[in-house]
Amino acid sequence: MDKVNVAHDSKVARKRKIFKKSTIYLVLIAFTVVNAYPIFWMIMNSFKSGQEFAFDPFGIPKEWIFSNYVEAWFTANIGTYFFNSLLVGIVALVICIFVGALASYFLSRFQFKGRNLLYGFFVVGLLVPIHATLVPMFILMQKIGFLNTHLALIFPYIAFNLSITIFLLTSFMQSFPKEIEESAIMDGCGVFRIFWSIILPMSRPAIATAVILNFINNWNEFSFALVLINDDALSTLPLGLANFAGQYATNYTGQMAGLTIVLIPTILFYLVMEKQIVNGMTQGAVKG
Repeated sequence: MDKVNVAHDSKVARKRKIFKKSTIYLVLIAFTVVNAYPIFWMIMNSFKSGQEFAFDPFGIPKEWIFSNYVEAWFTANIGTYFFNSLLVGIVALVICIFVGALASYFLSRFQFKGRNLLYGFFVVGLLVPIHATLVPMFILMQKIGFLNTHLALIFPYIAFNLSITIFLLTSFMQSFPKEIEESAIMDGCGVFRIFWSIILPMSRPAIATAVILNFINNWNEFSFALVLINDDALSTLPLGLANFAGQYATNYTGQMAGLTIVLIPTILFYLVMEKQIVNGMTQGAVKG
């Protein structure tokens, strides 16, 4: 009788496990479809003519028009704007991550007077709306002579991404046990050696997340680029994509082709950094 009950309980447990796993997969599939469909819709329409898009915006292209991408490349001046976005975005990203990681290290691993106040100051930066700072930022950049330069975008990008970077890294670094640093000090490591050789490698998952957020914010930013850059040779990709909107009409298929071109680096960057998140989570902090 006991064997029958054990077999029955095992069968019920197996069914529950299968049901739970199936439910999770169905939810994940539904989530993937909901998020992937707009991208699929954009790519499909980038190969249509303007007339076909107007009459059938949700169907498969009857005739695949690859010239939309050629038109998008020259209309949006993607070659020049791509370089500008890449330069500004990468420089701001590197500086923000390094400064943010260093600040997070001291905020999370050291006790000093005013620590909580300083951390709160950075966190409050998350509540500052970008659009409320456009006019003061324009006046500031004009007075210091940075208007219409790459620096006019690099400094605001660093400032507005620093808060979320410090928030993520500080929370992550606080979970590290103190014994790791104590062992490093006994081995003769200094403060910055501990930061560079121990804390940074252990923080790779959080750093990867911060890098993704920084890169996406810098790559897609439009407001600062519109206000602080008037020179067409220094414009970024979001400004280039605005060229498809005319006074009386908008070239939607060309715009979607341009958006598809711009989207590719973002997806590739995210996939590369996603692997870093998984690899970073599997790495331990014990010396070999």
